[in-house]
Amino acid sequence: MPQPIGWPNDAGELRLLMSSCVNRRGTYPSEFRAILSLERHREVSAEIVSWPGYASTPLLSLDGLAERLGISTLWYKDESQRFTLQSFKALGGPFGVLQVLRQVLRDRAGVERVSGLDLIAGAHRNYVSDITVACATDGNHGRAVAWGAELFGCRCVVYLPSAASSGREAAIAALGADVVRVAGSYDEAVRRADTDARQHGMLVVSDHAYPGYEKIPRDVMQGYSTLVEEVISQLATEGVSRGSAPKLTHVFLQGGVGGFAAAVLSYLWELYGAERPIGVVVEPHGADCIYRSAEAGKPTPVPGTPHTLMACLCTGEVSTIAWPILRDGADAFLTIPDVDALQTMRLLAEGAGQDRCLIAGESGVAGLAGLIRVSGEKEARDALGLGPQSRVLVVGTEGATDPEIYRSIVGG
Repeated sequence: MPQPIGWPNDAGELRLLMSSCVNRRGTYPSEFRAILSLERHREVSAEIVSWPGYASTPLLSLDGLAERLGISTLWYKDESQRFTLQSFKALGGPFGVLQVLRQVLRDRAGVERVSGLDLIAGAHRNYVSDITVACATDGNHGRAVAWGAELFGCRCVVYLPSAASSGREAAIAALGADVVRVAGSYDEAVRRADTDARQHGMLVVSDHAYPGYEKIPRDVMQGYSTLVEEVISQLATEGVSRGSAPKLTHVFLQGGVGGFAAAVLSYLWELYGAERPIGVVVEPHGADCIYRSAEAGKPTPVPGTPHTLMACLCTGEVSTIAWPILRDGADAFLTIPDVDALQTMRLLAEGAGQDRCLIAGESGVAGLAGLIRVSGEKEARDALGLGPQSRVLVVGTEGATDPEIYRSIVGG
């Protein structure tokens, strides 16, 4: 059996929960199509791919690491090259900004159709320039929303929890957004942004849905499915030389509030039905709201203040619209200690075997770190069906979005 790749034995126990609710009977449930669907994806993706600078991010085969983990193939979707933001969030937050601007233009100016390219070119600037969008963030989502606001010509206010790094704050401010520090956690920043938006006429753009706020998170989450479409296309291209496209058997996905994982799982579920890959949601030990919710069978917050070095996964409450898809669509829930993420960052930077060296941030490696952790545990491997024939997808959801933190962890 493959062994953990140099992970310290005292890094923390494995916490793997196999789902008792997963639906493996067949087609994607019709009630979930109101949240995320392939039909809606096609419309959203057509908009996103029209933006300046759009390009598919690389899908890399890490053969050296796959061999060490005892699996057939390991595909790594590298989101560090997404637009100029080094994060998959660039697919969601800006589209959410566009959607709220479209709604305002419909309500105030009777404009029924407007594209992102129209707004980039300056159309309706007299209306758009007076609109302010707002969001809470640990870093990457706020940067994406600020970028979208700058791109489309509106104002932006971003709320940061006290633990968010100064480097991520500076990156958001550089895009022209006003930054408000909140003395508390990400979840408290979400509540502050919501309260201030109601009082000051701002429009919230978030992938974190909560009671009374669920429409825009659907749009933001749907944007994330663009990267899954890219993966399927890239696998099909690879299959031309093989005679058939290689089929995924497993996906390991970062948790957070659940929007990203739900977007990926829903796409694969609707596309492949009962033949979809086994889905594993990975979270930090100290910010495990999805794991706790799966354990309880209902949305369950993290008690006290969530804590983790995986900054963009430091949340205490699952998104209300992501939760039902995760509950029924994920096969397993896994939490990992912070040290696993740090070791995985270093491993990618060094490369395994002939694998290329990769730059990935602490939140961006959580899915891969979870795969590495379970690969050294026989019972976990058996429970998940991981073996020599497994073909696994992980997504590197961010690059070095805070270069100073990255250097402090990895080195030069």
